Amino acid sequence: MDISLEKIDIIRERTGVSYKTAKEALELNDGNVVDALIYLEENQKSWTENITNKSDEVIEALKEALRKGNVTKITVKKDGEVLMNIPVTAGAIGAILSPPVTAVGVTAALLSKCTIEIVKENGEVVNINEMAGKTVDKVRKTVRMDNNKTNDSYNQQSNQESNNE
Repeated sequence: MDISLEKIDIIRERTGVSYKTAKEALELNDGNVVDALIYLEENQKSWTENITNKSDEVIEALKEALRKGNVTKITVKKDGEVLMNIPVTAGAIGAILSPPVTAVGVTAALLSKCTIEIVKENGEVVNINEMAGKTVDKVRKTVRMDNNKTNDSYNQQSNQESNNE
């Protein structure tokens, strides 16, 4: 099995993955660049599909909170520092014009441990993270499980091929 920096660079250029991920993909595919690219493509696709499905649930939690009361703004915080203050009208227009981008943005914020809060007209603050906490945990677990399943299936396949030789 020949794994060189040149092969790793080829994979990185085409997929944007880290050196570690590129090397692991090559190892799982006996140094074959094309097979490693296919492996990464399939692995990435299942991960993004899971994120998309789970982000829809997060968006629904936001919509539910908006329906329940008079909301004035949405605040995104990290470590207590306000990163964004979004007026609800701007947020609603953005969500209507581009739901996929909104879903990815909200999910990315939650996965990166940002806090999303909705501020109502009466000053009450509703923490969306608490509403969507179970969903975020499911996303994290699903992503980990998919990566483990993919690695396990390739390891089993490699072991079977080694035994057949």
